[in-house]
Amino acid sequence: MLFAFLAIGTALQAQSGYQTPQQAIVDLVDAMPTPLFSLSPNGEQALLLQRPSYPSIQELAKPELRIGGLRIDPATNGPSRATRIVALKILEIASTQSKAVSGLPEGAALGDFQWSPDGNFAAFTHTTDSGIELWLLDVLNNTARKLEGAMVNAAMRGAPIEWFPDNQRILFKGIVSGRGTAPTPQAVAPGPVIQQSSGVEAPVRTYQDLLSNRYEEELFDYYTQTQLYQYNIASDEMQPFGDPGIITGFSISPDGNYILINRLDKPYSYLVPYYLFPQDISVYAAATGLALRQIAFLPLAENIPTGFDAVREGPRYVNWRSDHPASLYWVEALDGGDPKLEMAVREQIYHLDAPFSGTPEKSISLKYRLSGVDWLNGELAVVRERWRATRMNVESFWSPDRGEGSKVVFHEGSSEDRYNDPGSFVTTTNASGHRILLTDKSGKHLFLEGQGASSEGDRPFLDIFDTELKQSSRLWRSEAPYYSTPSVILDPDKGVFILSRESIKEVPNYYLANWNNERLKAITDFENPYKALEGVSKEVVLYERADGITLSGTLYLPAGYDKEKDGPLPTFMWAYPREFKSAEAAGQISGSPYRFTRLSWGSPVYWVTQGYAVFDNFSMPIVGEGDQEPNETFVKQLQQNAQAAIDKLVGMGVTDRNKIGVGGHSYGAFMTANLLAHTDLFAAGIARSGAYNRTLTPFGFQNETRTYWEAPEIYNQMSPFMHANKVKEPILLIHGEADNNSGTFPIQSQRFYAALKGHGANARLVMLPHESHGYQARESILHTLSEMDNWLNTFVKNRVLPKP
Repeated sequence: MLFAFLAIGTALQAQSGYQTPQQAIVDLVDAMPTPLFSLSPNGEQALLLQRPSYPSIQELAKPELRIGGLRIDPATNGPSRATRIVALKILEIASTQSKAVSGLPEGAALGDFQWSPDGNFAAFTHTTDSGIELWLLDVLNNTARKLEGAMVNAAMRGAPIEWFPDNQRILFKGIVSGRGTAPTPQAVAPGPVIQQSSGVEAPVRTYQDLLSNRYEEELFDYYTQTQLYQYNIASDEMQPFGDPGIITGFSISPDGNYILINRLDKPYSYLVPYYLFPQDISVYAAATGLALRQIAFLPLAENIPTGFDAVREGPRYVNWRSDHPASLYWVEALDGGDPKLEMAVREQIYHLDAPFSGTPEKSISLKYRLSGVDWLNGELAVVRERWRATRMNVESFWSPDRGEGSKVVFHEGSSEDRYNDPGSFVTTTNASGHRILLTDKSGKHLFLEGQGASSEGDRPFLDIFDTELKQSSRLWRSEAPYYSTPSVILDPDKGVFILSRESIKEVPNYYLANWNNERLKAITDFENPYKALEGVSKEVVLYERADGITLSGTLYLPAGYDKEKDGPLPTFMWAYPREFKSAEAAGQISGSPYRFTRLSWGSPVYWVTQGYAVFDNFSMPIVGEGDQEPNETFVKQLQQNAQAAIDKLVGMGVTDRNKIGVGGHSYGAFMTANLLAHTDLFAAGIARSGAYNRTLTPFGFQNETRTYWEAPEIYNQMSPFMHANKVKEPILLIHGEADNNSGTFPIQSQRFYAALKGHGANARLVMLPHESHGYQARESILHTLSEMDNWLNTFVKNRVLPKP
């Protein structure tokens, strides 16, 4: 009877409501984050944007539509899970004085901030219970006002607001006038839902929140139908622009005379998200709203070839040249979008100038896939290419006016090789509000900024680049004991720039700096929100894997810990596997020992306040050199990585080998389950929002491009679900019931738990209502941390070893 009573009590406890962890952890979760910093295009003011603490579960539980790959709040016609700004101030850079803004709405829920090109205004949205309003911030007068009648449709991803270059007019996505009420479902389905394949290969990766029936198609039409409007802030006049439609994006030409619009068309798909539906891409006259030229019509893309370098056929990256009054450019794949075809040239860039009546002209061709373009003028632009299969990145200079034959490679190397990354070219906002390359007054020098990865850790830098000599030289580099990153260059001729500086003890703040001297002037004074972590020891630890690859991780030790007096500690280790094609690159050090510790909801660092050593982000490289794919030895390399980390911590005297827990989120959860299935290194594991059966992601996952039918042994060997009978250590599974991440369906955790339970494993499954892949509600976060805390205390800190 006593056994039965205890069993019932345990079951009831398992189903109890939301729990909270130790108060020290609660206080850290509730700490108000420091404001965001948004600098105006003219560099004279900045907005200090205060983010809220975590929302309540009541907010997350509001009705939500999950259709076409979107999540829509039907009450507001906007995104259902957006983080809003609750307060703002205007900071004058020269005086470093901040000023309050009058006229802001009560209960502010602000977002979508867009500076006017001259920096005198900013447009933004305010989300109410019944819709999304368009507001205007007058930066010079420190006032805000609602733009009457302007209701925004923000259901689609991407910015719903854009300024014309005259700084007086705003183009925004609005609600269609007189659209009526939302569709209602029929009490009885009108018939079956039917899909049919016509014999053409159409492999697709796993997606969430897809359309599934005719009623959902009607809902999708209703909430995504958009009318573009022009709003003149001087006259407060608002006029519709063009015809309504399902507009996924729009862009104003630098001269303000033309507007590029992307519209969705039918048929819709139940297999892929909205951005692979048919699309019309056309250019319109800004003055009349008339269509001038269809640049492309892209059919439904359900048959994109497999592989991460596979792309849709037809024009991609259709956009304006930032340096030209009105010139469109785009790229098209020459290999049909299929990376398996061997081709010396894979992409062709085209351009078409206003009035868009001629034949598109060829510009340069590319060896790999286009990944971006930075513009300066007709004689100089920078084009970036990438090929994910080989991790290859290429950056080249070229002349848009001269086109083919003008391209000169500036850098070619592996994206994994962080030590030799030259950085990215610095851009600035021009008078039209578009980004162009930053130069000094001579026009002969560009600027580069980068993370500066090295054997000492990351040391961000600024370089000056001579466009004639094609050589760079160092202007500035972050120096210990600080971690500093350049934010924006204000005056390239005088060397004035803004940087963000932090240290282990100092929260990040912004400073005026000059690369010609070492003087700094603080322009913000954000306070440390994590006082409870003062005194915590932080160290980047280096060690080697058995095959000689250098590994690293960040070790946190409790405040006041004395190794000699206190002895080895229970330890919580946290990681995320990453694939590499080079052992040398896998051994490169990442991160910095001088960074301030910021806590997200999912951080393992909370447990340093509970008497644990925490080894965060310890290296989990999975290497496959040459023709070998990394995943062919995935499990073996997990074992090697974990063993090396444990041996190092135990050898340092800070870790009790018998009291080590391991955890991870998403692919880190997948790692955790595999470690418990294939090793006896850990006392317990915590796996959050993972995928455990790779046959449920049969057309590829993470960086695996082979399908299940091409490599069934790899899928089976890597799937901890297939080895559930080998899991002997306690495992805690946590998953959001509304997870929309590709591949990590909630059923992954549910079926894995069922397999574990069926084999008698010590397992616990926690399904969080309303939560997605990353958890948002305060109640969910505190409950997650409480579950993790109880699990670690029970099976790691207070672990009872069996008698020999």
